[in-house]
Amino acid sequence: MTLINASFRHAGTQQLAQSLQAARQDTLSLFDCYVTAGLDVVAGLPRHSRLNPPLWQLAHIAWFAEWYILREAASSHPADAIYNSLLTRGDDLFDANMVEHRARWKLDLPSPGAVKTYCHEVLDRVLDKLSREANVDSALAPYRLAYMCGEQLLAGLQWLGLEAPASLAVSPALPPGAGEIAFPGGTIELGSSRGAGFAFDNESPPHACYVQPFSIDACAVSNAQFADFVADGGYQNRQFWSAAGSAWLMQQERSSPLYWLREATQWRTMRFGQRTTLPPNEAVRHINLYEAQAYCAWAGRRLATEAEWEYAALSGHPRFHWGQVWEWTATPFEPYPGFAPDAWREYSAPYFMQHQVLRGAAFATPPRLHSARMRAFHAPERGDIFAGLRTCAW
Repeated sequence: MTLINASFRHAGTQQLAQSLQAARQDTLSLFDCYVTAGLDVVAGLPRHSRLNPPLWQLAHIAWFAEWYILREAASSHPADAIYNSLLTRGDDLFDANMVEHRARWKLDLPSPGAVKTYCHEVLDRVLDKLSREANVDSALAPYRLAYMCGEQLLAGLQWLGLEAPASLAVSPALPPGAGEIAFPGGTIELGSSRGAGFAFDNESPPHACYVQPFSIDACAVSNAQFADFVADGGYQNRQFWSAAGSAWLMQQERSSPLYWLREATQWRTMRFGQRTTLPPNEAVRHINLYEAQAYCAWAGRRLATEAEWEYAALSGHPRFHWGQVWEWTATPFEPYPGFAPDAWREYSAPYFMQHQVLRGAAFATPPRLHSARMRAFHAPERGDIFAGLRTCAW
């Protein structure tokens, strides 16, 4: 693994500096796609409950780094920052805890040029401060917490049908003939220790978890496999759908995954504004939890629990592949026993018992963010994210 792709969880000062610069470059590259389409300002931008205005999102990423690193805030509480923002109304505009989603479309935001200047100024000051930090976990924790990628901005480009940077839109093919893998089960330590590098609060504390013997797909379900489910009337046969899934399906009148288009005898798809043939050996994406569960019911399988997924991912088995799409699990998003919120108090706690756990990473996730311990979480109906599934059985 190259220095730039080394995990940010254990990165030292030099690695963090390079990762922060690369992340900012990727984020600005994504934002420039909105600029090209004339959607860098809020006026004329279609609203969507799952997306933020890209100009607000860009500024929020910089504000977040400023809050925890430059302003040395001990937590996300509005009174916990020691220093003032570089922006006169920074907190009023870009604190996600203070500005609810629907209000972000009505704010009097700075110009795109002013926001970019703010982003550059924050990064320059962050890198200068980082260069003087001790190379220890306690000193580097705010830098690791403030590391963000632009995956949400990329999902917005897909939703709006806009062109994406080629380097950030490449989805690799799945390995051929991967099959499934049987594991004997046993007791594992589930979760991450906060004393060994960085861990998100919902990953802690680590605890013993017994996993029964199981078998699991070696890789994510492909487009070709999911197309068989569609062709067999999977979206019409209610026996495969849960009560919540059936209710969602009736509201959507969906007969295939989001962005799929039927042309004659083949499936096509819309990818960042371009109509293209659906790659059969690519991981199916933009699948929500209900669709994932229905596919499993049709296949006579089930979703893996997050403990099973972590067991398999950490086993070192050479045929277990992940990282093409986020993968829905059978586990509701709940706190681990002994959970305590971290400095970013709203990262996990507001979503417990409402969202579902996803594991892995997507093609859009930088390698430096990949971790087999990572617990992503989303509402069951989310299909706009880069999510798919793999199946499991006892």
